[in-house]
Amino acid sequence: MNKQTLSACILAIGVAVAGWFIYCGIHQMASKDRAVVVKGLSTRDVRADYVVWPLDFGVRGNDISSLYADLAVIEKSARAFFMDKGFKESEITRGNVSIDDNWSGYYERKPEFRYSMRTSLIISTADVERVIANLGCQSELLKKGVILQSYDWNTDFQYNGLTELKPEMIQEATQNARAVAQKFAEDAQCRLGSIKEASQGQFTVENDQYQPWIKHVRVVTTVSYFLK
Repeated sequence: MNKQTLSACILAIGVAVAGWFIYCGIHQMASKDRAVVVKGLSTRDVRADYVVWPLDFGVRGNDISSLYADLAVIEKSARAFFMDKGFKESEITRGNVSIDDNWSGYYERKPEFRYSMRTSLIISTADVERVIANLGCQSELLKKGVILQSYDWNTDFQYNGLTELKPEMIQEATQNARAVAQKFAEDAQCRLGSIKEASQGQFTVENDQYQPWIKHVRVVTTVSYFLK
């Protein structure tokens, strides 16, 4: 074999090897872009572990000093009532007092009572079940001449155990996402590879529509897997 033929063979082999490496590189890059994005869901229903329950009350009259005295009488009766129900004195506090001048802006037929004074008793407790059992107690107080108003939208049932719940729910959501990705890979006649990207969604805590002390906790994770 002369030198010219040998050089041609070497060149041909070099071109073939280079072409092979180029092919492998392109194939590898294409494989890296082959991925599936899936979502995994985890949900829990939990009970509130703390509640803030405001109960509003007020009086009307024309003498501010007398109104303060009337509020104090109502507050004393209401406190005694709730302590008889089993609430601790430390769990019952009084809110801020507000005063409205009902004659402000009137020039002729003024209302009978010039002042409206309002405040609230606020029950803050971890004894959620006791609050639930007494949500309709205003009728009992009404028989004693004490008018308290409680609004469903203003009663704040809270859940403070989310930190302990998060790891378990994230793990479950991730496992659910992998199961979805595995099924996709099987249907596509591929093998599921490693995780390409992953992001944890925000935890949401929502009240049950009819039982606000029941909380619906939800998290969605988004995971991208390589496909082989």
